[in-house]
Amino acid sequence: MKFPTLVMISTVVAFFGAGGHEYLPRPVAGSLPNALNPACKIKGNISVASGERIYHVPGQYWYAESRVLPHRGERWFCTETEARTAGWRKASY
Repeated sequence: MKFPTLVMISTVVAFFGAGGHEYLPRPVAGSLPNALNPACKIKGNISVASGERIYHVPGQYWYAESRVLPHRGERWFCTETEARTAGWRKASY
């Protein structure tokens, strides 16, 4: 067996062995935690440039363009208080 093939097989085995196929938690009884629930309308994003945690509320300038990427640590919030308590700041625009 050639080395690249062995590396690929090892990687796949490690990925599935570590539970990589279940990266996000599954919903419990049909509901999602707020962090993963797009029914909560406040988008918590992490700045690629600075790592700063910023949230956007509906109606703000960049709200529609913002995407929540949970694999990067981004999340949804149901209230601004929830976002601030978690250490995020409101976008200034």
